[in-house]
Amino acid sequence: MQDTSASISVYDQRPFFEKALRFGLHNGLIDDAKLEAIRTDAPKGMVQIARYFGTEFLRPELEKSRERIVNLVSLHLEQDTGGDLHAAAELLRENSFLSRSKAGSEMLKALLSMPDNTHFSMQESGEFRDELIPVLARWTLKTLPEYQQELAKRSEIQTRIEAAFWCAQKLGVARRELQTADTDSEAVIRTALLAQAAGRSLMPNWAQFETAVTLLRKRAEAGKPVQLALPKGVPAEFQPVLQATLEVMQEHDLPKILDATVKPRKLFIQSLAFMGRYFWLDEGVDDISELDRAISDQWLKVTQRHTDDSSLITLFLCIATGAARKTTLTEAAAASIVRKIRKGGFHPQQASDFIREYAPHEHHADYQTLWQNFVEETQRDLLDERDTRLVEAMGALKLHCNLVKAPPKTAKPKASP
Repeated sequence: MQDTSASISVYDQRPFFEKALRFGLHNGLIDDAKLEAIRTDAPKGMVQIARYFGTEFLRPELEKSRERIVNLVSLHLEQDTGGDLHAAAELLRENSFLSRSKAGSEMLKALLSMPDNTHFSMQESGEFRDELIPVLARWTLKTLPEYQQELAKRSEIQTRIEAAFWCAQKLGVARRELQTADTDSEAVIRTALLAQAAGRSLMPNWAQFETAVTLLRKRAEAGKPVQLALPKGVPAEFQPVLQATLEVMQEHDLPKILDATVKPRKLFIQSLAFMGRYFWLDEGVDDISELDRAISDQWLKVTQRHTDDSSLITLFLCIATGAARKTTLTEAAAASIVRKIRKGGFHPQQASDFIREYAPHEHHADYQTLWQNFVEETQRDLLDERDTRLVEAMGALKLHCNLVKAPPKTAKPKASP
């Protein structure tokens, strides 16, 4: 029995491409010329696919390619139209058969380029690589439900990874630092939630992590409830992931974390249940002196772990002008700094001294060069009294520093009569 409407296609076991094609022919959406074009393109596509996955000179490979090209077109049409035969027939009419095969292939390549593991050390570039071709060969013969199930799984993993990146950024850790860390996204999220509960604003090293746990234990011993909460400003797409982790931590992790009879090192480093479950920065804290640790902590506190040039130059500029030490300035604050500079309040050596005293030793030369280049390139504009409207000066700062517009002021509510 031929299908004359989309409503009975669910009972038809033929490839979706064939169902869409027959529907289009029966309902006048596809004419004989288009059908002939498909008949011409199909053999070309079969040869291309056979060559891509092996060889086009063996009949079994060509037969397999026939299955693959039909399935690729079917996957694309059904996924793109939600199984609507009328829409699928229109897609066939308006596009070449080979282009729909390519669309199906790109759909699968995008799927296989998505992460399938939440561990950062196992993340790839996010691009399709030649070593994935054998995997792609298997997927060209899979069904749409299999594709959709895998897509849902990988999408959840992708969301969890991005949520961990967001949490890490809130704690001053850059994406590239996590990509080289031997940890899992879930561990980063857990640590971010625990750090917030302890009032920490930076990702801890081990000593700081241990201190945070001790603080929470003292709070619990004093009868104060330790309640986890989502960070402020969590993007909507990350909230379900963070909430689920929060609930597991509240129910299963916190009772053990707050147990003062078990030392933090034994719980987090020596316990099988907690090993790798949380994350802290590996900074070799056991091998540095108290003075080195104090210097390092001062640098991290002031820079908020920002390492990009714009943030550092903004900080150095604040130090050189005696302004509050920040890595981001509003345009109004930047204009105020320019006016201060023109009144003689610019002392570049103060920033140089700060770099020498507090910056990581291996970066001294780079940061000094960065700062000196900024001073040389912008000093003329910053000191030019003829620039009364600060146009050139602000242009120079916008080019080198982190400037943001101040948020609009909200009107105060009127007092009740």
